[in-house]
Amino acid sequence: MTEQSEYQLSIEGLYLSFGGLQALAGVSTGVRKGQIFSIIGPNGAGKTCLLNCINSFYRPEKGRIVFQGQDITYMKPHKIASLGIARTFQNVELFAHMTVVDNIKLGRHTHLRSNFLSDGIYYGRTRKQEMALRTDLEENIIDLLEIEHIRKSEVRVLPYGLQKRVELARALAMKPKILLLDEPTTGMNLEETEDMVRYILDINEEWGATIVLIEHDMGVVMDISDRICVLDFGKKIAEGRPAEIRHNQSVIEAYLGKEDLSYSRLGA
Repeated sequence: MTEQSEYQLSIEGLYLSFGGLQALAGVSTGVRKGQIFSIIGPNGAGKTCLLNCINSFYRPEKGRIVFQGQDITYMKPHKIASLGIARTFQNVELFAHMTVVDNIKLGRHTHLRSNFLSDGIYYGRTRKQEMALRTDLEENIIDLLEIEHIRKSEVRVLPYGLQKRVELARALAMKPKILLLDEPTTGMNLEETEDMVRYILDINEEWGATIVLIEHDMGVVMDISDRICVLDFGKKIAEGRPAEIRHNQSVIEAYLGKEDLSYSRLGA
């Protein structure tokens, strides 16, 4: 592994278990600033467990997680979010009876600095923050993800593909330095998948956000990743550029003998 100073996010020897099940067994890797870094592996490989450790939803038994030189292994989730690590989930986690724009606004709460007095009279700092947030949402996030037409709709009435887009918008409202995406195209048709991939590339290129991606669609992974980490039964079995991973024998064996990973839709 290269020197830790080269990494925006460094994973060092993580171990995590549930009872007798070893979910992560000494996983080490690192993500450089500006990369699209994909984590792949068969069902039960430990991919989501790794993201959950980064978010501090799970606490590893051993190892360290370092973000921009700061050890975040045992920080509380809200503190990690305030440092600039945002997350979407396999299953949509939105407030179904709230509007799209109100769901998105919730993503910004970690950056607001008003106090109860300014909140109570809606004056000064609170009003300025509200206006700045509205401008940011309208001119940047809502426009980028092309959801102006649903901004006032309740989330519960939206189709699944649009709900996934709203969840991504909420994560962007957190102004992430690193964006953790857990299966962003799951359940989407081809057109929705192509749109989501385009948004991910725009966020990476135009916003400068580092992307850590768990994805089951190997066509997507091979097309957009700078680097890929492969897990199997909680262990890292390979890491490298897409061209290296595509023909890695250990990876092929982990995927039940598939000869070519380029266009396979495999289990998450």
